[in-house]
This record gives sequence, structure tokens and C-alpha cells, in this order.
Amino acid sequence: MLTILGFTMIATFLVLIMLKKMSPIAALVLIPALFCVFVGKGAHLGDYVIDGVSSLAPTAAMLMFAIVYFGVMIDVGLFDPIVRGILRFCRADPMRIVVGTALLAAIVSLDGDGSTTFMITVSAMYPLYKRLKMSLVVMTGVAAMANGVMNTLPWGGPTARAATALKLDAGDIFVPMIPALLVGLLGVVVLAYVLGLRERRRLGVVTLDEAPAEEKETVLVGAGGGTGVIAGKRTGGSGSGSGTDADADADADDDDFQGLDPHRPTLRPRLYWFNALLTVGLLTAMIMELLPIPVLFLLGAALALSVNYPNIPDQKARLAAHADNVLNVSGMVFAAAVFTGVLQGTGMVDSMAKWLVDVIPDGMGPHMALVTGVLSLPLTYFMSNDGFYFGVLPVLAEAGAAHGVTPLEMARASLVGQPLHMSSPLVPAVYVLVGMAKVEFGDHTRFVVKWAAMICLVILAAGILFGII
Repeated sequence: MLTILGFTMIATFLVLIMLKKMSPIAALVLIPALFCVFVGKGAHLGDYVIDGVSSLAPTAAMLMFAIVYFGVMIDVGLFDPIVRGILRFCRADPMRIVVGTALLAAIVSLDGDGSTTFMITVSAMYPLYKRLKMSLVVMTGVAAMANGVMNTLPWGGPTARAATALKLDAGDIFVPMIPALLVGLLGVVVLAYVLGLRERRRLGVVTLDEAPAEEKETVLVGAGGGTGVIAGKRTGGSGSGSGTDADADADADDDDFQGLDPHRPTLRPRLYWFNALLTVGLLTAMIMELLPIPVLFLLGAALALSVNYPNIPDQKARLAAHADNVLNVSGMVFAAAVFTGVLQGTGMVDSMAKWLVDVIPDGMGPHMALVTGVLSLPLTYFMSNDGFYFGVLPVLAEAGAAHGVTPLEMARASLVGQPLHMSSPLVPAVYVLVGMAKVEFGDHTRFVVKWAAMICLVILAAGILFGII
């Protein structure tokens, strides 16, 4: 009976959020509360929730302060030189432009928010693709895959969800996965190189002045795109001249592609090296596990705000600017305490795991991490991260535990499908990507699915090879 109720609860949760009848936060709270009553343990609901919230508080703190920290770093201009450098590297070579798209999307993804990543990447790269008549689905596909790999950062969402669902430390899941994820990121860059060569063969290499200009395109400003920039030249007329040195022209043109507004009032150029050293030190301390990740980001966010914005009104303005992301993510974590608490406390997860153990062939039991890695591709594509990590992963982990597979291995394997997940129709950020790039979602899907699945399998293979999964 518990098995049937458990699967029914998960199915109800998935259907409601897929059909957008309820928000994930509301579904995470109300559905398990209702089923807790059905099981006959409604009197214990408070205990389940309090236990869950207590265990998830560190994860919520990490997400809150990581979002604030990287949001502030974008505000103060830490990543602006990187954006400009990538645009200079790209010139008007299609191969360099596609590789630059992958690098830019990966770097901006450090803030953990897919929508921000896509807005900045498209704002910077769209005019180049449009002016040179490059394939826009190449841009959207490469950006989505790069962001998918980087989305596994502890503050990006999936790792935090896996840690939340299995009551693990996010650092213990993520840090050992770094070599496999680096291989996956390298795979995205290599794929971008190959796709770029294909575009180069199709179009050749030209300067921006030589490229046809059938229509004037401006840098999109959704993520701080700067002063109106038209296909490599500033609107209004003082663009670069038509000198004989093509490389000099390309450099001059590329300098005009700012990507981020170079005049926004939140910039702090005099503190650039402080912010850079602070970020490097923070990431180094995280990798070396000098302190728990929540503590590191709490200290980092407080220091970044205090130094860059010493006036309290400015600090309040920066916190308010990132409040939506903070509230959505932290709210999701605490709401998940109800779902996982009820699933565990009522015994439903144990009952479902026992059923899975019975149906999975004995020969596959010791390989549950591999099974989970493979399943993560279709499951995270056809359902939300909330549904997979809070509804399916705990059951798989219990089944794996019966065969000696640790929860940490299961959690790491569950991250493998993220490069494909970022192009799922259930991911709101992908609509920001295709909308700003003026690409049909169906065209993006047909292009990206096979390549993203390949990157996922590369990460899985690397994880197995390194003994991480």
C-alpha cells in the first residue's frame, strides 16, 4: 500500500508541475501534506517538516549567499574584461565565434542563474552571428550545453537538490565531480570548435566591414547590453573607418561589442583586483574545503557588499536587485523539506525502494550508479529538476543502498544529465535563450538533443573512469 501511495504522490506532483497547475513550491508542500494524511500519519507532519528544515538550512544558506555574491560580482564589472576579451578573440572568424560562445556562457554561468547567462551571452554574441549570417541554433545549442555543465555548481540548483533529497553535503557531491565536469566542459569546447569549423567552411573568414549588412542589429539589452551597437559599429556614426589593415579593423569593431553596459552605475573599476582575488580565493577555499561552503559564501557576500558598496542604501539596492532569485531558490529548498520529510518519515521511500530492488535484476544492482546516470538523461529532460531529484532520486538511492552503492555515488551520477536538461521544454531559461536569439524552439531542440546527450555520456564515462561514480 505504501508503495502505491508513494508512486501516486510522486506522479501527482510531477503531473501538476508539468501541466503548470501548481508552482513547484506549492506542490512540494501541499501534495506530501495531503498524502501524509492519507497514510494516516498526519499528526506527525510537523515533526517531519521540522526535521527536514533543520537538515536543509545549510543548503539554503549556501544558495542564498552564492546568488548574492556572484550577482554583485557581475554588478561591479568583474566579468566585463572577460566578455570584451572573448569578443576580441572572436574577430570575424566563425570558428572563434562559436568557441567564444561556449567560453562566455561557461564563465557567466558562475552566477548559477541560467536566464542571466543566456541574456549576457546572446547580448554579446547575437550581432556577430547575425552580421556574418551564422547559424543561430549553433549559438543557442552551444550556450545551453555550456550552461548545462556549469549548472552542476553547488549553487546552480541540481547539486543542491541532490544534496537536499539525500541529506548530503553539497561539497561532498560536487568537489570529487570536478574532473569529470571539466572533461564535459572540454567536450563542449571541442564540439564548439568542430561546429565552428563547419560554419567557417560554409561562410569563410571575413572582416566585419566585408560582411553583408542587410539589416541593422543592435546588441540586446536584457542583461545590461550597453549603448546601442550596430553590427560592430556604434549607432550614430563614429564607427571605425575602412582602413586597409583588416586585422586592425576587426579589432576596432570588436571593441565596440561591449556585451555589458560599460557605463552602468554599479561598476567599481578601482576595486577590480580586490574582487578578482576575492573570487579566486573563495573558489580555492571551496575546492580545498577549508570551511563549509555556506560559511564561505556568507563571508564572501558580506565582504563583497561591504567593500564595494560601503553605503547602506547601496547595499540594500544590490540585495533587492537579486532578491527574486534568492527567494525562489531558498523557498524551493525549504518547501522540499516537506516532500522529502514525508517521503522518508512515512516509510514510503523504503517501501518503493524495496519494490525497485525486487524488480531490478540482481546483476544490475551493483551498477545502480551507472543506471542512475543513464536514466538522468531522459528523466531530467522530460521532467523538472524538482521532480527528478525530490521524487525519483531518493527511490533510486534507496535501491542502490541495498546493493552497496553509496548515496554520494548516486548523487554524483544524477548530475550527468544536466547538459541535456538545460534544453528541456520544462526549463524557463531556455525560452529566454531562444526568444532573444529569435530561434524557433523546435529548431533548437532538433539541433541540440543529440549533441547534449553525447556530452552527458562523456561526463558519465569520465566519472566512471576516474572512479567518481
